[in-house]
Amino acid sequence: MSVMRDFQLPLFGGLDTGRIINVASVPQRSPFRYPGGKTWLVPFIRQWLISQPKRPAEFIEPFAGGAIVGLSVAFEQLADLVTLVELDDQVSAVWKTIIDGDYEWLANRIASFHLTYENVEEVLTASQVSLEEKAFQTILRNRINRGGILAPGAGKIKNGENGKGIKSRWYPDTLRKRILDIGKIRDRITFVEGDGIQVLQQNAIRADVAYFIDPPYTADGKKAGTRLYTHFEMDHEQLFTTVETLKGDFLMTYDNAPGVKQLADRHGFVTDLIAMKNTHHAEMNELLIGRNLEWLRG
Repeated sequence: MSVMRDFQLPLFGGLDTGRIINVASVPQRSPFRYPGGKTWLVPFIRQWLISQPKRPAEFIEPFAGGAIVGLSVAFEQLADLVTLVELDDQVSAVWKTIIDGDYEWLANRIASFHLTYENVEEVLTASQVSLEEKAFQTILRNRINRGGILAPGAGKIKNGENGKGIKSRWYPDTLRKRILDIGKIRDRITFVEGDGIQVLQQNAIRADVAYFIDPPYTADGKKAGTRLYTHFEMDHEQLFTTVETLKGDFLMTYDNAPGVKQLADRHGFVTDLIAMKNTHHAEMNELLIGRNLEWLRG
């Protein structure tokens, strides 16, 4: 099937795992500022998927979060269907509204909101709200909290860019456009509010599925995930055991930690390091884990 795409496919071997991807070169699809977001990985996801012998019937992202990878796959039609899975009820409210609800209401609510400390307080303290209003609360909280963190205890931006305070990351017209754009292709996306490992188990026998697995980084004593996410508890051994049963191809990303490398080795997976910058612009490596990473070599 011929597919029109709005990006330039790289030649195999054209990506260098040691070179940091310029995220400005990647279309920004998600309405979230998401801690641990994977915008920098999108070019590698493209190369991985176009290396497959056949386009996946379904692409499953079991720990979706801001879902930049799944959204990119949907927009660029690298799979027939994209399934996003998320356990966090705040994040889920956003995806439920955009994928299955009144996404135009959410887009217009954002565009028309007058951002002041008083209005923010009124919105965020409201209870017994509709799904769409909860989605708006979540986007608002995500945009005014430091680092986009939604977990309990997260603080609001103080000074921000050029002293703009809580307005530093509030781009209503941009957010409106992103939500409307997703709404236009939502027939290519399904959303599941639930446990990512269970969804992996339910689909394990399917060879026509590709999986991108980006769990909270709490393995090997890592603490970042406990601060960044509401649902940070993860049985990493169970996750690796489940992934080993998958008939379809997969990619996992993790912190570059000795314990994670040992887990991958024990389950017969291969690993590679991918250069990236974190939210503080520090250069570092993340661990890419798969069954076969030969597509990285060209």
